[in-house]
Amino acid sequence: MRSINSFRNTFVSMIMSVVSVLTTFIIQKVILSTLGEEYLGLNGLFGNIISMLAIAELGFGSAIIYSMYKPIAQNDKEQIKSLLAFYKKVYRGVAGIVLGIGICIIPFLNLIIGTNSIENSIVLIYILFIVDAIASYLLSYKRSVLYASQRTYFINLVHIAYLILMNTAQVIVLILTKNYLLYLLIRIGFRILENLVITMIANKVYPFILEKNVEPISSNLKDSIKQKIKGLAFHRIGSAAINGTDNIIVTHFLSVAVNGLFSNYVTLVSGLSVLLSQAFDTLTSSVGNLLLENDKEKTYEVYQSLYLFGFWIYSFAAIGLVSLAEQVITVWVGEKYLLSFVTLIILCINFYFVGMKKVFTVFKEAAGIFYEDRYITMIEAILNVVISIILVKFIGIPGVVLGTILSSFVQYLYTYPILVNRKLFNETYIHYLKSQLLYLCLFFAVFALTIWLVQLVTLTNIWTNMLLRLIIVLVVPNVIYLIIFHQTRAFKYYLALLKVIKENIIKKKS
Repeated sequence: MRSINSFRNTFVSMIMSVVSVLTTFIIQKVILSTLGEEYLGLNGLFGNIISMLAIAELGFGSAIIYSMYKPIAQNDKEQIKSLLAFYKKVYRGVAGIVLGIGICIIPFLNLIIGTNSIENSIVLIYILFIVDAIASYLLSYKRSVLYASQRTYFINLVHIAYLILMNTAQVIVLILTKNYLLYLLIRIGFRILENLVITMIANKVYPFILEKNVEPISSNLKDSIKQKIKGLAFHRIGSAAINGTDNIIVTHFLSVAVNGLFSNYVTLVSGLSVLLSQAFDTLTSSVGNLLLENDKEKTYEVYQSLYLFGFWIYSFAAIGLVSLAEQVITVWVGEKYLLSFVTLIILCINFYFVGMKKVFTVFKEAAGIFYEDRYITMIEAILNVVISIILVKFIGIPGVVLGTILSSFVQYLYTYPILVNRKLFNETYIHYLKSQLLYLCLFFAVFALTIWLVQLVTLTNIWTNMLLRLIIVLVVPNVIYLIIFHQTRAFKYYLALLKVIKENIIKKKS
């Protein structure tokens, strides 16, 4: 049943991600054509600032979801109600903190953005971003029970409808009025509506959560949650610095217009990243249930299978990005918005490293490993900012992305081998390093080979050029990986899983 739920969640999540990527492409194109690259850069900048404000959440949601695995498995309704009530109370506080910190940043906006020709009040635009962030916390706490019970597909189905309806309304408004403020107001309205719908679904699936007789959570459980939050707080702060500073650094040291160009690449890369990461994000609850069985051999087998899956899709996607991104951007927004090919290569390599973290993150969060490496993410964040600021002065945007890559080695050389693999699977450090190096060498070899073959395609017709490049990307990496991995235990795991899914489909039809 766990595998079927994981497949259902992953399938719906992939559809949601495709819709998300497509709507993001459309809306970014419309912003660029109706308002210009400065508004596009501002949109990316404020989005990054708001994501940094999310540190106020301190990882509380992840800690609550982890704490719900056991009571859901045991159908402990009272415990679930208590956790939700606690979650609701804390998230109201988080919304207040986000508002307070957000207001404190207002005096520094002009310092960050610098000279620009944006007509609307930048402060008003920023305030609307803050309101949208606050709306995302209010009424959202009941999502946790759906996440923890492997019913993520409910949330994603609602989000699909939200994306389609909201972006349709935004596109119409931008084309007809070119009013960016109205565009933001539409997003806030739909955000509130989405939270209300998900709350109604959670109430219907778990009607007992509407009961008023709710006991406070026990002191032991509260202490356990606090302990995890102490670790998660560092992770949230570190992640915000890692993921939220690139746009700020580019805007401050280069310009908001250059950040607009950078945003096109970030949209393309992050869109694909979101699409693929859904396949892993929906697995956390399933892995959490698996770890409760305390079967290390079975857990390690699942880990190896997921790692092969992660390597295959992320290395293939990185190769596809570097091979086709320039053609996609040319067709999408125009050739004049292209950055250097070196920038693209470094972005795609960073995409691969970030993607490979997903497998470790699934097991790390499912096992509740939050406190043990609380300082590591902070070290990574400091390195990222320092290296990025130094390198951006010498090599521009590639230096910012390179800072992210180099700083990530802290996780790969400490957190994952020692706190995840050794703790959960009893894997030695040497074995971990050998495995990582083998995968990395294979990635770079296939990456270089495919790019060399793709660069041989120089047809003048861009669509024919893209088609031939796409064929090379589809064939070369996948054939090589199939030859190398088809006899491995991890590969056979997926063949067996597909067989089970097929049998279940046949049973339902009969």
